[in-house]
Amino acid sequence: MFKDAFPSKRNPLLWVPSLYLGESLPYAAVMLMSLVLYQEMGLTDTQITLYTGWLGLPWVIKPLWSPIVDGIKTKRWWILAMQLTIGAALALLAFTLPTSFWLQASLALFMLIAFGSATHDICADGFYILGLDNKDQELYVGLRNTFYRIGMVLGQGGLVMLAGLLQKSEMSVPLSWSITFLAVAGLMLMLFAYHFRMLPKVEVSDSSVLSDLQSDRNEYKHFHSSLFNDFKATLSVFFTKSHLITALLFILLFRLPEGLLTKIVPLFLKRTVEEGGLALTDVQYGFVYGTLGVIGLLGGGIVGGWLVSRYGLRKMLWPLVLCITLPDVVYVWLSLVQTQSLPLIATCVFIEQVGYGLGFTAYTLYLVSFSHGERSTSVFSFCTAFQYLGGVMLPGMVSGWMSDQMGYSQFFIAVMGFCLVTFAVTAMLHLPEEETGQ
Repeated sequence: MFKDAFPSKRNPLLWVPSLYLGESLPYAAVMLMSLVLYQEMGLTDTQITLYTGWLGLPWVIKPLWSPIVDGIKTKRWWILAMQLTIGAALALLAFTLPTSFWLQASLALFMLIAFGSATHDICADGFYILGLDNKDQELYVGLRNTFYRIGMVLGQGGLVMLAGLLQKSEMSVPLSWSITFLAVAGLMLMLFAYHFRMLPKVEVSDSSVLSDLQSDRNEYKHFHSSLFNDFKATLSVFFTKSHLITALLFILLFRLPEGLLTKIVPLFLKRTVEEGGLALTDVQYGFVYGTLGVIGLLGGGIVGGWLVSRYGLRKMLWPLVLCITLPDVVYVWLSLVQTQSLPLIATCVFIEQVGYGLGFTAYTLYLVSFSHGERSTSVFSFCTAFQYLGGVMLPGMVSGWMSDQMGYSQFFIAVMGFCLVTFAVTAMLHLPEEETGQ
């Protein structure tokens, strides 16, 4: 009966798209929708970027607890538990927004959602590997990435537009966002209910194993000792990689300009003209940045992947580096002229996001090549943690202070200056010969 309810094999089309939709929605809520929420609730750029920057911490440190997650219960159990937790936390968040303690409560709940989302990432990726053979993993990777991006469009596009439409009907800002986050909570709980039925059982439950371990103290200690030794071995492999210093500089600093832009561009697009922004409504923002921008990012990534596969990373590295840096100049121009033409704003954002997608492809493929060898999966998780720390979290936290002190025009000019850092770490980079396509 149990096996009939939860078979070990299902058509991947029944669970791969929904699994990665469930992976991207909470990330969009915590890292993207929160920016617009806090801006409309009256916080300054400094406050918004500092607070939301800390919310990225779980994605930086998730390699620390991934071995524990792997050793307790099954990935299917963790996926369902995290989706249920995230859905409940989003619903609670919706009810706290109209209260007097909304800021403290929302930050605490966003952090809980962030930890749940980071844990879900670990388990979803592991479940994908366990649930599919190598051929199917390659076959469905495009579908997986597409539905992840659909979740991003839905989050920072459609749901932000929903909040804007509610406010157009004379609804207050807190109430409109309460309804919006209730909608996200409903989606996560629907995914939980769907996956409870549709996710195959690809692992044997660890409950009996843990029971045995708990009954034998020495074996239980050995279980935790092996986790620690595994983590220590991964650290040893990572920090003994050849050309480690230049690789770390590249991983940490390559995305510095984009890390500064990521949190400020949404705020710039929505601030009033008097504040130096472009005064987009939520509906306009959701369409321009949350929809067209994400489509441009996805398209750039696809084209970038094709270019590297066709010509090799060594030949395409510098063209793709120029793609991720030079289009940032569109924000300098937009901040100087403050055009009110929506098609023109949309075109500029689309161009920059296409460039970002192209350049990020080269960056990701370098991380893959650097991780090849012993413990490649664990080493790659360390690489992604470092890139998030240096390319998203830390620059994002200071970007608001910089924009408040300098104004948007001077801030975007400074970002163009920081592109020199990207050029410098790229110039020092060592590309393994076997990854160049030569």
